[in-house]
Amino acid sequence: MRKFPLIGALIAFGLTFGSGATAQSALEPVIRVNDSVITAFELDQRQRMLAAFRTPGDLAKVAREGLIDDRLKKQEMRRTGLQLQDESLDAAMVDFAGRANLSLEQFLELLATNGVEKETLRDFVEVGITWRDFVRGRFNSRVSVSDAEVDRAISQTGAGGSEIEVLLNEIIIPAPPPEAAQAMATAERISKLTSTSAFEAEARRVSALPSAPNGGRLGWLPLSNYPVQLRDIVLALAPGEVTAPLSIPNGVALFQLRSIREVSAPKTAPTAIDYATFSLAGGLSETGLRAARTLADSIDTCDDLYGIARGRPATVLDRQSLAPSDIPQDIALELARLDANEVSYNLTSADGQTLMFIMLCGRTNAAAGEVDPATVRNQLRSQRLAGYAEALLEDLRATALITGR
Repeated sequence: MRKFPLIGALIAFGLTFGSGATAQSALEPVIRVNDSVITAFELDQRQRMLAAFRTPGDLAKVAREGLIDDRLKKQEMRRTGLQLQDESLDAAMVDFAGRANLSLEQFLELLATNGVEKETLRDFVEVGITWRDFVRGRFNSRVSVSDAEVDRAISQTGAGGSEIEVLLNEIIIPAPPPEAAQAMATAERISKLTSTSAFEAEARRVSALPSAPNGGRLGWLPLSNYPVQLRDIVLALAPGEVTAPLSIPNGVALFQLRSIREVSAPKTAPTAIDYATFSLAGGLSETGLRAARTLADSIDTCDDLYGIARGRPATVLDRQSLAPSDIPQDIALELARLDANEVSYNLTSADGQTLMFIMLCGRTNAAAGEVDPATVRNQLRSQRLAGYAEALLEDLRATALITGR
């Protein structure tokens, strides 16, 4: 999804809805799609929601086209009697909020503070989920993926393509519970910046990262290094634009895109990341940081940490190899900027009393022979179903009677 994971600073819309004539005009149809209507209120709600999702482009146009498409989808599905059960819709809304690392209650609260009603999100999710099921039921029998096509797709994995690299600036603002509201307010203000120099000045002032003195500047890094939830957000940015605030434990993260490029001879995206965390007393105090620097100077690889941990409690050292999606977001952001055997000690645990010394042991990239054929088959099937869905929607648009702005 190109809009998540977080709600940031929103666009303020001039259209308001009160009582009397204003309320009446809000409910008047402004667009007619065959036998259905779209009201001014619905348009305003969709724009507000898109702004909350940080959707790029002309939001008025995107809202209009999205609502028209939703009406066409509903009309087509109405003919089949397809409906989503309430419990299925509730679960879908929970999953949708989870993409922003929020509970449904937290997600709805954030939307409400920006004028978006629960029913607006509910309608949006319902159409998306029901349409997906409708497309599968209608076209699944037409989609056939042969073994030869799967083999060909696997053989092309990582070959002859390109990889996206990004040049980012970064900020992490400490946000322990007593300071969380103030940190979020600062982050929301910074998220509105479009000037690189202004962002870098804020990084020098508020960021807790080692890159702060350099304005939060990072070098070129593969986009695949970053958590999955962040990749679409970064791709939606124009140079100079800033992500919405990203909530992490005891902190708020922001990234600004400086540049983006496509490079040849790519690696495949990592399927697993091997990393170790070593707990040090003292948090970010000078004592804790001194211990981290000493530890960094005394080791070369993750295997060296086992000797350091000998004789200490078993909980001091934790080494794991996890799929990128299973790594906590704050740790994943630290690992994104590391190469094998590099370390980070910017994070804390135990309410700031323990410093987390993190070391990247390595990334595992799937070779062609390691790719799961069933996964590839499902991906090819999904691509073809998406093609059928778009073709059907194009036909519905072409034959529909659409009037209004």
